[in-house]
Amino acid sequence: MNRLMTSSGEYELARFPEDPRDRLRAWDSADEYLLDHLQGGDGGPADLSGSVVIVGDRWGALAVALAGHRPVQITDSFLTQEATRANLARNGFAPDAVRLCSTQDAPPERIDVLLIRVPKSLALLEDQLHRLAPHVHEGTLVVGTGRVTEIHTSTLTLFERILGPTRTSLAVKKSRLILCSPDPGLGRGANPWPHSYALPEDVGVVSGRTVVNHAGVFCAERLDIGTRFFLGHLPELKGAGHVVDLGCGNGVVGTAVALADPAAEVTFVDESFQAVASAEDTFRANLGPEATARFRVGDGMSGVPAGSVDLVLNNPPFHSHQATTDVTARRMFAGARDALRTGGELWVVGNRHLGYHVRLRRLFGNCEVVASDPKFVVLRAVKR
Repeated sequence: MNRLMTSSGEYELARFPEDPRDRLRAWDSADEYLLDHLQGGDGGPADLSGSVVIVGDRWGALAVALAGHRPVQITDSFLTQEATRANLARNGFAPDAVRLCSTQDAPPERIDVLLIRVPKSLALLEDQLHRLAPHVHEGTLVVGTGRVTEIHTSTLTLFERILGPTRTSLAVKKSRLILCSPDPGLGRGANPWPHSYALPEDVGVVSGRTVVNHAGVFCAERLDIGTRFFLGHLPELKGAGHVVDLGCGNGVVGTAVALADPAAEVTFVDESFQAVASAEDTFRANLGPEATARFRVGDGMSGVPAGSVDLVLNNPPFHSHQATTDVTARRMFAGARDALRTGGELWVVGNRHLGYHVRLRRLFGNCEVVASDPKFVVLRAVKR
């Protein structure tokens, strides 16, 4: 836990799930810069009396600091929503002080103050600006924020093209502000998201099949090489029972399971709202509207009953925003072990250098290398 100190107050904040060993803060200088700007920007404190919308808040730092204005938070991350809930309670705010929305929800009808934490994905920013543009007006205060390394010419071009005239601030503590004056009459064009493409003809049961990617989901234009490798080495799926595509992304792996074994019960899980929407659209595009599967936005395997799963397929992420970490992978592995029945299996694909086999052997007591190449490895662990 750490303390965010601003000109308007101090706030105790933590990431979610909270880990006392985690030294990463739940806020950074970009959040500080934006909050200080709102308190003492050009012409004095900003007018926050209208409808305030916060987009891309990382761990709820902005939402908590502005909770007195009853903002709407729009995020692609389930973990961000959970962090916001926990941080609101930690600082004495009511649960409904912030309205929590996902990137898949409709924005408020009118937006008077729009605050945007620039995401890593330019595509997600493009999609969100298109969704938000019809709801801003000429008097809307629009301020973006991000680390200097996160704000590029392409970032500013999107603001300019979709919302209106845009300029940037000076850099402070390696962070910058984006200051935009909305032009409601701007001809911004159509939102290009979601995007669809056909898979290659050499990836087994999903060869030539359609993939649907909502903005911000990994590998929006083509199949990534890790998933391609995984698809070539999936387990025999006949009679697989309950299969979980954990960290499903656009749902290609779970869709492959459903195509190979229509009797399989498939659950798609991801902490990204955009990813789960992509997985469902990919599944429907290939198996039709009547096919059944479960689609869960959540914290890994949390909420999946213990001993209810026969097979977990996992391509874990190893980044959390700008940080490289195996924390998410470790939690995914532990959650999978709890959810698996005795004899159930976890199959993992990952970069060879990440050393997942060490963690799996400690957790499961066994780990087998199913396949490998110079870059990737597919591992199998069995719950005894």
